Amino acid sequence: MKVSELAKAARVKPDTVRFYTREGLLNPTRNPDNNYQQYDAEDLRRLRFARKARQLGFSLPEIRSILDQADEHHSPCPMVREVFEDRLAQVEKEIEQLQQLRERMQSALTAWQAMPDGTPDGHTICRLIEHWDNDTPSRPEEDRHHG
Repeated sequence: MKVSELAKAARVKPDTVRFYTREGLLNPTRNPDNNYQQYDAEDLRRLRFARKARQLGFSLPEIRSILDQADEHHSPCPMVREVFEDRLAQVEKEIEQLQQLRERMQSALTAWQAMPDGTPDGHTICRLIEHWDNDTPSRPEEDRHHG
């Protein structure tokens, strides 16, 4: 298969095929007649795998490591579980931090509705921000110090 054919079969753009080829995840051969890269069913399988792994949040180095283990006939599943558990914990922490940010933003916007606009006077830059007070710590680390 040519780049365009592989891309179509995997439902990705040709640039995605080229990217994964440059990164060494796909191993095309060269057609001796025209020097075009030729991909096979294994490349299609690897490309589909890489795409699914990216959708699950795996990084390119992690995908490369998974494929390397599989290429060496070692099960990458234990590593996949471990990486995934760590990644899920990170995502949950980020969601919590974003929810806290959302609450601060909503609180600020509510408070700002009643505040007049101000002109910078050498003492203030934007009174909306400077006079907004937040009882909620901005980082989870601060929660631990206050609790």
